[in-house]
Amino acid sequence: MKAETSSEKAKPFRLVKYFTFTSLVVIFFGTVVLAVSNTRWARSLQLNKSEDYALVLVENLNHQVFLQFIIPTALKYGKIQLRDQEQFEHLDRVVRSTLHSFKIETVNIYDMSDTIAYSYDKTLIGKENAGGTSYQNAVSGRTTSRLIQRGSLLRLVLGFPEASRLITVAPLRAEKPLSRISGPVIGVVEIVQDLSGDDRRVFHFQILVILTCSIIMGLLFVVLLLVVKRGERIIEQRAQERLRLKEELARARHLSALGEMVATISHEIRNPLGIIRSSAELLKKKMAGNGNAIPDIIVEESSRLNHIITDFLNFARPRQPEFKTCRIEEILEKNIAFLESELAENGYSIHLERAEALPAITADAEMLYQAFLNLLMNSMQAMPNGGDIAIGFEKGESTLTVYIRDQGEGIAEEMLDKIWDPFFTTKEKGTGLGLGVVQNIIKAHQGKVRISNMAAGGALTCVELPRNQEEPHAERAHR
Repeated sequence: MKAETSSEKAKPFRLVKYFTFTSLVVIFFGTVVLAVSNTRWARSLQLNKSEDYALVLVENLNHQVFLQFIIPTALKYGKIQLRDQEQFEHLDRVVRSTLHSFKIETVNIYDMSDTIAYSYDKTLIGKENAGGTSYQNAVSGRTTSRLIQRGSLLRLVLGFPEASRLITVAPLRAEKPLSRISGPVIGVVEIVQDLSGDDRRVFHFQILVILTCSIIMGLLFVVLLLVVKRGERIIEQRAQERLRLKEELARARHLSALGEMVATISHEIRNPLGIIRSSAELLKKKMAGNGNAIPDIIVEESSRLNHIITDFLNFARPRQPEFKTCRIEEILEKNIAFLESELAENGYSIHLERAEALPAITADAEMLYQAFLNLLMNSMQAMPNGGDIAIGFEKGESTLTVYIRDQGEGIAEEMLDKIWDPFFTTKEKGTGLGLGVVQNIIKAHQGKVRISNMAAGGALTCVELPRNQEEPHAERAHR
């Protein structure tokens, strides 16, 4: 029943937890996808920037080559022949000085017959038909760029190739003085940029973004896990508390109905019982001196039955306490004085700890007297062959606790929770209402009572009472 109730209460929370974790996983993968998409977008921007950068370099190189090499060489030599070592070195100085400090891996210059006339790599000079489609487009006046990447398939898919190069092929034009209109195409220039470093930086940025997202999601997961665990504990505690309250309510309803029945029956029994006892006492007087013990037995058993009925009524209809200032040690001394003859006759002794400066409390002294009398008699009954009972005290900030220790055999563990049930008793004689009456009295005083077994043997009864109670208005006015 308890497990089913806890499971039913936890079902809505399990659904919330499932959707929460699912949302967290979806958000994480969505963040990773977004990070990869952003990285690809950044790489695309970087490529466009590199293409624009290459166009600027080509335009600047075209200008410098035409002004510093083509015109001076044509005036000096009448024609351009790069097979001439002096002309080649002059062009090489112009190209290298123009592209100095720029990240350019290779520069190739083609003539109009698709032959490499100049290159950083001297082994390529004189190579024919090396331009391909890009060369044809440049001769037609169009500039093209293409990205070449090398690496394994996995590296290419993940976006971090081993090497990445951007090849830009553009026309080399003659420039018209004092005019922005470019002249005819006189050759083709090919510039190769090494973008591997840029790709590595973008990839490192991508890794940083993913790691950051992973750390944030991990922290969110840990926080969510702690919140979920705490929520589960709270729900479990509330479910247990709700179940306990339901059980207490059901028990209270049962006891209330039982109490009403007991009170009615006890009241109906008490009247004829009084008549029987009175008649037996009258009969005893008339038969005085005859040695007949029957009237004595009737009177004794009537008195015992009256005590039982009194216990029933005290349990079924507990009265409300009348709070007055009293001292707990004085109440216990009265209990000991009442039991004195029985203590001496049966070998019992009660040791009352003489604690100094015990605070006074506001309570109903008569009700506490009845409660402690029941507890002391209970301890005595636990020691049929006699023994010692110790009474101690403990002062709290707002409470006063009374400890009663006996030397009996203690209480079986499986019975500790049952001793407070009405009509439950392990004794041959008794109603099983003594501890129930004690519990009602202590609860009426907003206190607590519990019984446990001591490691050294015997039972320990703890009664915790508040030191101050609200007194009725009439009582305060009387004072």
